[in-house]
Amino acid sequence: MANILVCDDDKDIVNAIEIYLKEDSHSIYKAYNGKEALEILAKEEIQLVILDIMMPEMDGIETAEEIRKSSTVPIIFLSAKSEEDDKILGLNAGGDDYVTKPFSPAELTARVRSNLRRYTMLGSINEGTNTHIYNAGSLCINDETKSVTVDGEAVKLTPIEYNILLLLIKNKGTVFSTDKIYESIWNETPIATDNTVAVHIRHIREKIEINPGQPKFLKVVWGVGYKIEDL
Repeated sequence: MANILVCDDDKDIVNAIEIYLKEDSHSIYKAYNGKEALEILAKEEIQLVILDIMMPEMDGIETAEEIRKSSTVPIIFLSAKSEEDDKILGLNAGGDDYVTKPFSPAELTARVRSNLRRYTMLGSINEGTNTHIYNAGSLCINDETKSVTVDGEAVKLTPIEYNILLLLIKNKGTVFSTDKIYESIWNETPIATDNTVAVHIRHIREKIEINPGQPKFLKVVWGVGYKIEDL
């Protein structure tokens, strides 16, 4: 089971989440503002962060940006706001997922399990002898070691970013709609998910492209979707 950091300035919410997640035998670390969360992350081995957006001292957006400077740990945002702009703000800060308050215990635990599964798969190393290497020009994914390189230089991706890129590079030249990408990666029925996918695509481009404005690898087919160019 995982070490999960829960950060919210409402102690009742933190305690409730702790009760929900302990049913899955997770170890819970509790923080009540962004600074406390960063202090825990610096000392403990955390596999997932649940992070409220609106907090005193250091809010969730600023906290996530700090986390992303050194870690690809999954971040699930919590917020009382359900507007699409707030979701995009969280994703732009490096969030992987988003849960709107009030949420059900079943929804939260399902999202935690899903994000932990992706993170575990990304961090695992297959000890078998067969390699699983996918190339598009100088872009290379080794799915055995879960590593990505461009021109031989390592690229650090979050689990969501890695899985999107792997899906596209395994199917070079094939155009995937945003709905198809969302359905494949999140394993959920896509409903108004264009912006969510677009934010992750932009993050991937910023990491693998020399000029993200004129991408060499990850192309958009306007009105249709995205593909990895078969170079």
